[in-house]
Amino acid sequence: MSPAVRFTNVSRRFGAVRAVDGVSLDIAPGEFFAMLGPSGSGKTTCLRLIAGFEQPDDGHIDIFGETVDGVPPYKRNVNTVFQDYALFPHLTVGENVAYGLMIKGVDRSEREKQAKDALAMVKLAGYEQRRTAQLSGGQRQRVALARALVNGPKVLLLDEPLGALDLKLREQMQDELKTLQRDLGITFVFVTHDQGEALSMADRVAIFNDGKIVQIGSPSDVYERPTSRFVADFVGSSNVLPPQFATSHGGAHWWTSLRPEKISVAGPATLVPAVHAHADGEIKSVSYKGSVTRLTVATDELRLIAESPIGAAKFKQGDRVRLIWPKSAMIAMEGDA
Repeated sequence: MSPAVRFTNVSRRFGAVRAVDGVSLDIAPGEFFAMLGPSGSGKTTCLRLIAGFEQPDDGHIDIFGETVDGVPPYKRNVNTVFQDYALFPHLTVGENVAYGLMIKGVDRSEREKQAKDALAMVKLAGYEQRRTAQLSGGQRQRVALARALVNGPKVLLLDEPLGALDLKLREQMQDELKTLQRDLGITFVFVTHDQGEALSMADRVAIFNDGKIVQIGSPSDVYERPTSRFVADFVGSSNVLPPQFATSHGGAHWWTSLRPEKISVAGPATLVPAVHAHADGEIKSVSYKGSVTRLTVATDELRLIAESPIGAAKFKQGDRVRLIWPKSAMIAMEGDA
């Protein structure tokens, strides 16, 4: 089966800036695929290339085995949900959802039926006659989603669609989007700069930086086994250990990632279990983070950050402690520091 989306050495330049620089990737049919990276990393330009809002300067893009180079957006079997939703304020909810069908020439009764079905799909049954100004942010997001889905796209593109929502609603919509994608079985391509969103929803994640994909894999792959300091720092937080420190504590002679939650904080005389490493130091700061307490500890060689579940950390600033972690938690990275 052909990939839902295939990039083959795709580049897009804006003057001297290479917004997308030789990107190659395959997105599988029915996959929830996230493009994650900071602002200016190239992820949104890749989404616009799939949609047809931009055209590649080099390389080729295929959608389900058909080359779409030069094909305008309205002739591609994709739809986009934007961060600002782009709803028409002078139309009702039902008219907003049915707008694309009207443009295609679908007769009124049929497009009203399809719009009603699409709204029911996103839990807005009965909202057809409301105005968009009467809706909450989460409801407007659902209307935008229904408007995209009613056209039956093979690929749904989502450009940071949850960015305008508050935290609780954003988390709720993450669950609903993932459930909807699973039920529909269509390909979702989701652009975000929020690593929590990408890790919680995606089947695979591509990490972008400077127009390139620097790592691609499952959420657990990119979190547990970062291949560069950029990925280790951007996806969550990490202690980046110099090669000499890693070697002296039982790791490989490479720049190494050690996640804070892998480190246990104990009293200074605590025995160290087999196949574990340790470092002694003084707590320089203690920060309450809700579900965890974060401790910054100055050892003789460098500062390390450890995270302990609430109630497990009984230490305070100035205490001498022993940090203990499995040697297997030190992940050697391919990239330099």
